[in-house]
Amino acid sequence: MLCTRSSRHVLQRSSSVAGAVAGTSAGLRLQASSRRTFVSDADVEKARTYCVNQLRAGDYDAHLASHFLPSGARDAYLALRTLNLELSRLPETVSNPTIGAMRMQFWKDAINKTFEGTPPREPVSLLLYAALAASASRSAAPSTKKTAGNNFSSIKFWLQRFISTRQQHMDNRPFASLAALEDYAESTYATLMYITLAMLPLRSMHVDHLASHIGKAYGIAAIIRGIPVLAAPAPSANDPSIPQRNPVLLLPLDVMADVGLREEDVYRQGPAAPGLQEAVFRVATRANDHLITAREMIKNIRAGQDPGHEYEHAGEDGHTYGDADTGVAGEREEIQALQRGFGVLLEAVPTQDFLTRLETSDFDAFRVKSSWKLPWSLYRAQKTQKL
Repeated sequence: MLCTRSSRHVLQRSSSVAGAVAGTSAGLRLQASSRRTFVSDADVEKARTYCVNQLRAGDYDAHLASHFLPSGARDAYLALRTLNLELSRLPETVSNPTIGAMRMQFWKDAINKTFEGTPPREPVSLLLYAALAASASRSAAPSTKKTAGNNFSSIKFWLQRFISTRQQHMDNRPFASLAALEDYAESTYATLMYITLAMLPLRSMHVDHLASHIGKAYGIAAIIRGIPVLAAPAPSANDPSIPQRNPVLLLPLDVMADVGLREEDVYRQGPAAPGLQEAVFRVATRANDHLITAREMIKNIRAGQDPGHEYEHAGEDGHTYGDADTGVAGEREEIQALQRGFGVLLEAVPTQDFLTRLETSDFDAFRVKSSWKLPWSLYRAQKTQKL
């Protein structure tokens, strides 16, 4: 595990703390290597600034949401969402699939090296390394051991799954069905939420269940958001180094077939394509259904009741829970877990904000206007603890 040596302003591995992590039931030992890595406070601050600037320019919703997160999860969130931004841009910025595959392999190797304690000297890895150090220290504290059910093996597994899923969709392949789109959102945006919760550390089946629904809603909404950009032909460029792309439409094929929507019509006619608004409406409705389910679950948990339905991913890798995690330890602990993880669940707010603006635009994704109310909506949701 990692700790901060204030006298030298560095992050370094501590064998005693690493032993505490390795002693957990499913912990991943952060092993020492022959090349000793030091990361200074200045390195971490530069990495944090880089990630903040990237999100401010490229993912403003995430930039705003980061201000409402618990301090224990903020650095991890900044690193993860900057990585997500980097990977989502790859299909548009690389000149051929081989280069894209090489970039994906770089990130896979970077994750492995970060968990081994030798992060590459690039901002995302350095900030993630610092977040692991802080999370490791909190997990080792006696006061947090009861709630620190997270482990580094789960976090690493989720990160690898996230990158692998992004790689599978590097070619912007269409989703065969709405269910396939939900699976994609589960393996990307919901997975990022699982990692952020684990970094607190917080382990709760009910909170993970909420993250699954909210992450799916976020991922589905992200596909709709991308329609005006990805479905529009790329502008011609005189610079041959700028990669050219073909327009793509990522709406589920089963929905498109059901409403009679053709990709070619969207590429030629844009928002006037027959069936486009109906297809967007159906996909957006599924995202909204997930948010409605999350709100009902929160209401039930706070009332000391069963959330309402079983968590479909319970028992999968990274989602094994003991009796204390399933509510046997008492209703109060589940309510406390919800309170601790609520800042992470605020991802629902920008998703609902976008879906509301989409409805106002009569489900024309090309006419959705930006929102100036989102900072206030996030503040109000955090203050009232309501999504």
